[in-house]
Amino acid sequence: MIPITAAELARAVSGRLVSVADPDGVSATSVTTDSREVTAGTLFVAKPGETTDGHAFVPQAAAAGAVLNLTEREVLDDTGAPYPSVVVADVVQAMGALASHVLQRLRAAHPVTVVAVTGSVGKTTTKDLLHGIFAAEGPTVAPRNSYNGEVGVPLTVFTAEQDTEFFVVEMGATHIGNIRYLCEMVRPDVGAVLCVGSAHAGEFGGVENIARAKGEMVECLAPEGTAVLNDDDARVRPMRERTTARVVSFGQGGRPHDPGHEDPRVWAEDVTTGADGCPSFTLHFPDGSAFPVHSRLIGVHHVTNLLAAASVAWAAGVAPERIAAGLEGTGARSRWRMERTERSDGVTVVNDAYNANPQSMKAALQTLAQLGRGDAEHPPRRTIAVIGGMHELGDETISAHADLGQLLVRLNISHVVAVGDLARPVYTAATLEGSWGEEALWVPDAEAAEEHLRAVLRPGDIVLLKSSNAAGLNHLGDRIARDGADSNDRKG
Repeated sequence: MIPITAAELARAVSGRLVSVADPDGVSATSVTTDSREVTAGTLFVAKPGETTDGHAFVPQAAAAGAVLNLTEREVLDDTGAPYPSVVVADVVQAMGALASHVLQRLRAAHPVTVVAVTGSVGKTTTKDLLHGIFAAEGPTVAPRNSYNGEVGVPLTVFTAEQDTEFFVVEMGATHIGNIRYLCEMVRPDVGAVLCVGSAHAGEFGGVENIARAKGEMVECLAPEGTAVLNDDDARVRPMRERTTARVVSFGQGGRPHDPGHEDPRVWAEDVTTGADGCPSFTLHFPDGSAFPVHSRLIGVHHVTNLLAAASVAWAAGVAPERIAAGLEGTGARSRWRMERTERSDGVTVVNDAYNANPQSMKAALQTLAQLGRGDAEHPPRRTIAVIGGMHELGDETISAHADLGQLLVRLNISHVVAVGDLARPVYTAATLEGSWGEEALWVPDAEAAEEHLRAVLRPGDIVLLKSSNAAGLNHLGDRIARDGADSNDRKG
């Protein structure tokens, strides 16, 4: 982090200094909301949470070396004296104000390019691809894991150093206004919208409201900025009417019929997938150049993410040949995103259980089916889908899970294990669609699923684990992958 004095911090967040004798002589060099991550020189943010209150951990943070705290009230030590703090009305809003201040300082010192990515699916994969491309161009900051909200985005900004040239920001939303708030915080130069799906449909009140929320990204761009839009998504394509920024589009094959819009376009031609499920295609740029790309991401649906990353990087000024080189052979960087492990006993485990919605579920299951079919050089394999619940779908919850059950049968998946009450309609629909005997099973929890898998898995099987994070199937996938797995075989 760029060092920041207590005095500067208080001014940036409109806070009140408490127990700081020399405001210009005390500097924070890192920021965290987790007292377990505190080291000497840390600013500890006492964020109130749903189950715990960060203010209770101020003493622990001080003992670990926190030089200052960001709090909503004074916290007293054993002698009755307040810990050194900047007190504000709202800690989370203060984090956003501080993030804005840090970026302003950086931009005043040297050119900095901020790119932001949003969409119902694919944000983290696209973010990871961009991180790889930009890191080859200069010092780059990108979120760890899926830090994409009002707390995660500031924490990402706080990891910047004086020489940072590129910021990659992932933006998620659960309500109208979330993305606008984040954009006003970081002021992206390039903003990409990948797709509009039904993730969080229950909270938003429908897909149209999701489109409205995602479109806040392009509405916030300055006229000199660039909006990167998915031509293949019927709800994203019209967002060009909501921005004054330049538009760059991306998609597969020819341009959709849209008279009057001839914006620069990055596109994929001759998309194929190998026996490993990884896509290959020819990547075309607006200048007429084209390059072959062979990805290590698993699933043809990742072509959208690869194109999005290429488009954002091109809009940010990276040379086409360097973009193609950055995508070539790149696999998943973040955990539990189509993470593939080849066990030494011949079982393949694909762990995609970090998040789930109807669109990502369908893509993952189609990939599983393709992997199981084999080809001229690879025999067919038995496919096993372990499916947990999809959260935040509102009134569509039961029907969306039932649709998965039907899809599993139509894709001819060999064996289905539905896990938990939320996923029970998957099992019910699969049974009604034609699964019988041992083809479909419902179990109450991950522990029961683990016991079942260890009993039925045999060499040559491909097992996919897919669910929302709350279902805990990601950790089940790790345990199943370790059963007979060689750690060096993990491919991601």
